[in-house]
Amino acid sequence: MLTKVIDMKNVSWVREKKTILSDINWQVLKGENWAVLGLNGSGKTTLLNMVNGYIWPTTGQVSVLEKQFGKTDLRELRKKIGWVSSALEVRMNTSERVQDIIVSGKYASIGLYEEPTEADFTVVKKLMEKLRISHLYDRTYGTCSHGEKQKTLIARGLMASPDLLILDEPSNGLDFIAREELLATINELAHQEDSPTIILVTHHIEEVLPAFTHTLLLRAGTIYDQGKKENIFTSERLSDFFGKSVAVTWQQDRPWMTLTQE
Repeated sequence: MLTKVIDMKNVSWVREKKTILSDINWQVLKGENWAVLGLNGSGKTTLLNMVNGYIWPTTGQVSVLEKQFGKTDLRELRKKIGWVSSALEVRMNTSERVQDIIVSGKYASIGLYEEPTEADFTVVKKLMEKLRISHLYDRTYGTCSHGEKQKTLIARGLMASPDLLILDEPSNGLDFIAREELLATINELAHQEDSPTIILVTHHIEEVLPAFTHTLLLRAGTIYDQGKKENIFTSERLSDFFGKSVAVTWQQDRPWMTLTQE
């Protein structure tokens, strides 16, 4: 039975003599959902690329879904990882039907290169129902709103019944209403019995929903702090993290942050 979803030990990544990640020690256990926060340039994208197996650590050891890098077929591993990001959205064919984009997630491919079965499209319809986008069936991707596109990509990420779902700033570019609708959908998804472990990457602490149990703070390629979210999201910790005086308040089990007068 899967217990360790992500296990990084003493990981660093150096590119062109510049250290991008340094001394990363991070464990995500089954039953936990994590939010990853950091300013631009903190190393969040690099960390995600490593979890996905797109880059290898310069030093240290990485295991994802209890498969150790160097001893596993990363192409097969990626089929058990759902990934949603704005980088993925722009690579999608706008003239493709929504259901075809979703079903391509079964093969972890951009576009369809294999013939899906009728059973596959039954799964697609269930996922679209779960994410409240059934009305998009037979619509082309290019006619969807930004929020609908994000939900389509989440459905695509779930198509292969992954053990790990990575959401890289999924609400980026959404207005307030669309963002809250998307976050509500993610929160519902996280509470379902068969839900994968979810990693949410965000700049905004109010996007850390009740379903998220833990938080990782990245700063300049190192882990500033990690642990249960209620211990991380305090005015004192975040003031030090951001180098600015901030106040944290909680509403409906979600943290909210404001700048304060120094």
